[in-house]
Amino acid sequence: MGRQPSSKPTSFDIAYLAGVSQPTVSRALRGSRSVSLATRQRIEAIARELNYSVDKNASSLRSQRSNTIALLFFEDRTPDESNINPFFLAMLGSITRQCGARGLDLLISFQKMEDDWHVRYQDSHRADGLILLGYGDYTLYARRLTELVDHGTHFVRWGSAGEDTIGPTVGSDNVGAGRLAGEHLLSLGRRRIAFLGQADEHYPEFADRYTGLCQAMAASGIAPDPALQVDALTAEDAGHAAARTLIARGAPFDAIFAASDLIAIGAMRALAEAGLSIPGDVAIIGFDDIPAASLTTPPLTTIMQDMKGAGQLLVDTLVAQVEDRPLPPCTLGTRLVVRRSTAG
Repeated sequence: MGRQPSSKPTSFDIAYLAGVSQPTVSRALRGSRSVSLATRQRIEAIARELNYSVDKNASSLRSQRSNTIALLFFEDRTPDESNINPFFLAMLGSITRQCGARGLDLLISFQKMEDDWHVRYQDSHRADGLILLGYGDYTLYARRLTELVDHGTHFVRWGSAGEDTIGPTVGSDNVGAGRLAGEHLLSLGRRRIAFLGQADEHYPEFADRYTGLCQAMAASGIAPDPALQVDALTAEDAGHAAARTLIARGAPFDAIFAASDLIAIGAMRALAEAGLSIPGDVAIIGFDDIPAASLTTPPLTTIMQDMKGAGQLLVDTLVAQVEDRPLPPCTLGTRLVVRRSTAG
């Protein structure tokens, strides 16, 4: 189904009618030479037809440079009440170093979803752009991202980097990582592989990881069992509850792929409580390689994301926007870290 024009035209409406991406619309309406003359004229004509207007005041403010980036964390439930996923804390060092290498200052703040980020930072000239980490339910977050795009705010976020993402997005190859996890478990002779994580449009990164697992299983002639998928968010107690639900269903399983290390750590506790050995009865693999993954009993096999590359790419992508240059590739590879939760 095509995009339905809204009552108030947006840059997404123009992109749909022009057959180009939204960032191309933004660059064209700023007069960027990175967009061909023919494309720019087509976009401008559609904008006039829709009575779409660019916020000139905000555009003027953005033409000034503060050489400062704002890094905004959003609430993510954690056991220590910090409300910041430890995975993002691990990314912070790389972001800081890359800002230093580029001579940029970094503002770090904890935000709520309802706050007006662009007013507080970019439009007030406190920062040239925003890096967004953590968001929860993507279907709720998407509305705010659309507002940022239409306002012309420079931002980049960490998330599922697909063709249908809103605004510049840097992320791991989650589908490929899911295949990697599935292939590892299958190579160990595991055939009844459960997945713990909410695998739908609300959490697209988890959904991509589950898709990759299903692809690996299908390549081995194994059909995924819906009874072996249990929703869970990124928290230890959620992983514990999901594993208890999985056990209670009574469907046999010999392996678990958890959508995050925190989910995996909680699941390991539930397996121990049920008298199931790891990896004897159940092999388990997590995702992220947070510091706690190597400290579990047994140590947790996991998928490592490229934290150094992630921080660099987030900063580089944002700077490219600010300087009106083409954006770098947005997807990073992952690596399997084998520990005793699968290797025995």
